[in-house]
Amino acid sequence: MSGLMAPRPPPRTASRRRAWNWLHDNLLSSPLNIALTIVALAGVYFAGAAALQWLFIDAQWRGTTPEACPDKSAACWPFVRVRFDQFMYGLYPDDQRWRVNVGVAVGLVLAVPMFVPGFRRKGWWGGGLALSYLLIGLLLFRGGLFGLPKVETSLWGGFFLTIVAAVFVFTTSLPVAVLLALGRQAELPLVRSVCALWIEFWRSVPALVLLFVAIVMFPLFMPQGVEIDKLLRALIALTILMSAYLAEAIRGALQSIPAGQYEAADALGMSYWQRTRLVILPQALPVALPQITSNFIGLFKETTVLMIIGLFDLLGMVQTAASDPQWLSVGTTATGYVFVALFFWVFCFSISRYATYLERGATRGRSQVAL
Repeated sequence: MSGLMAPRPPPRTASRRRAWNWLHDNLLSSPLNIALTIVALAGVYFAGAAALQWLFIDAQWRGTTPEACPDKSAACWPFVRVRFDQFMYGLYPDDQRWRVNVGVAVGLVLAVPMFVPGFRRKGWWGGGLALSYLLIGLLLFRGGLFGLPKVETSLWGGFFLTIVAAVFVFTTSLPVAVLLALGRQAELPLVRSVCALWIEFWRSVPALVLLFVAIVMFPLFMPQGVEIDKLLRALIALTILMSAYLAEAIRGALQSIPAGQYEAADALGMSYWQRTRLVILPQALPVALPQITSNFIGLFKETTVLMIIGLFDLLGMVQTAASDPQWLSVGTTATGYVFVALFFWVFCFSISRYATYLERGATRGRSQVAL
């Protein structure tokens, strides 16, 4: 029998055959697909060649002064190199930037257990980390205690402000969103109506309107002499908005849980909160994970709206630096925007890939439970 069997093709031949089959099935399967493939390749070639010429071939790479970029129409990378610290820290004092570095390093170290597959109690650890890191960040970044000079939030900026805003809003809006989603499905009509009204109202309000209310109108209702930091007011406004968006994503996931799960938990004698914490949310949150990730990526990018109220994140700092008369040119401004786009793309793509990894793990877990 073994002599009658056809010899297996070499691995290289098999991989080439698979590659050709993929090309044929996806790009060359019909005359229309062939024409579309040619048009797409031509577009990529002409656009890519122009971008390559502008970004690398004609670009200026050396130097530390505006005179290093005599060609005002090409990319000016010395501008990014000279202003890099400003893009990262904003107007944070130079001699105090070590506090930002230490704070970010502490946050990354404390978050390591959240990325360990076998680590238990991730929920408790994440909740404790969110609460404790708010205090750690306030102490390090703002200062005013233990001999640390106070740095006003008006000096915060750059990528540092983007990270602070995104992390604060997400860690505070997610628990609120869970409570709102549960409240919208509550048995009590009053609780259900209040949560539904709250969610629908804030989802219908533009982010800029909410920011202006928090910055301009809110102080009018405060007692005389009482003032809340402008950045904190803006972050609370974004938290309200983001919690409304996340609540709808979580509510949709809650509706996907079969009724049998509720009945099984009731049969075991679980209370409402035990059933929600141990049975329902562990199944609902992985279902809502793609939508939660999408909202978080949107939040990460939408921190640029803080420019409207005079707080300059990464994009704001790039625009401010590009408006310097010494550097002012089309090539310099465009280079700054390209840098911002690449920076945001790297971080958003990394967040998306990690969320996909978590989603695959949750899917495998559900499959094993089903078996």
